[in-house]
This record gives sequence, structure tokens and C-alpha cells, in this order.
Amino acid sequence: MSLRPLFALGSLAAASIALVSAQPALAAQKDKIFFHSVAGLWSGPGEIVAGKYKGTKFNCNLTGEPVEGSDPGIKLGGTCRVGVFSQPMNAVIALKSGTYKGQFLDGAQGKGLDIISGQVNDGRAVMAINRSKLNGAMVASLEGEKAMNITISVKVDDQMVPVIGLHLDRQPQIDHEMVGSITK
Repeated sequence: MSLRPLFALGSLAAASIALVSAQPALAAQKDKIFFHSVAGLWSGPGEIVAGKYKGTKFNCNLTGEPVEGSDPGIKLGGTCRVGVFSQPMNAVIALKSGTYKGQFLDGAQGKGLDIISGQVNDGRAVMAINRSKLNGAMVASLEGEKAMNITISVKVDDQMVPVIGLHLDRQPQIDHEMVGSITK
């Protein structure tokens, strides 16, 4: 019996194992590229589309930056405004132990929400959110490089019901050194 077929089968098995073990690293790199693509200044209108405050319109100004370290993720900060009232907004989403974790505002222990899992695919991040008995999802979808839609839905019985919709447009970065040199 020739050892060539056995050697070829062993090489194929080794290549398959290498490919399977590399997939999580490749997925993490793809996710990191997504989060880097949503870094920057974003601004736009939103609306509460269900619940007690249905019809309330607001406007948000947010800044996103990748989380520190080698894991994919993002930190968002800024404000959302309804009329003359302004509410600070912040969120942190990061890959930890193979799944996404994080929080909106101060998390479910405070007045916010916890991010308990998630995934990133084809310009879209889907994060599971939780607060006490409330479960739902946050979906952020990129529209090219200049726009992003965010929908927050909650689970009611066996259905996901959208409650907040937000459309953000990328804002130009301001070079403060350049502006300062022009005004001098």
C-alpha cells in the first residue's frame, strides 16, 4: 500500500483543523473592521415608535471609537435631545470570552440595559439586550460609509416589537488645529 493517499488525507485533515481553528480569529478581525468603520461622529433624528412615549421625536449627536485592546468593540458617547431637554447617552460593546457584552447607560443594575450577546455580519451588528424581565435586540445597520440605522426592539409575547428607530449620518471630522491656525 502506498503512503501517498494516507499522507494526502493527513494533510487534508491538518488543513481542515487549521481552517476551523482560524475561523474565530477571522471572525473577530471582520468584527473589528466593522467597529472601526462605525467610529467617528454621527448625528441624526430618532423616534419612539411604540409604548407610553410613542411619537416622541429626538435628535442625537454621538461619537464612536473602538474599544482599547485587541478585541473588537466600540464605545459610544454623546447626547440625545428632546426639545430643550438633553440626555447623556453612552454605550460600550466588546467581545469578551467569545460573545459580545456591554451596557447602555449604567446597565440593567441602574437605569440602562445590558448587552448579553451579539454578532456582526455584512455591515450589521445585532445585539441582545436585557433589563430585568425585558428582553430585546438592538440592530445597527450601515448604509454605505455615511449613514447608519439603529432599531431597538423588545420581545412582547413571541414577537419582537420595534420601539425606537434612529437614523444617523456621519459628520465630518473637524481638525481643530487647522481651524485654530485659520483664526489666528
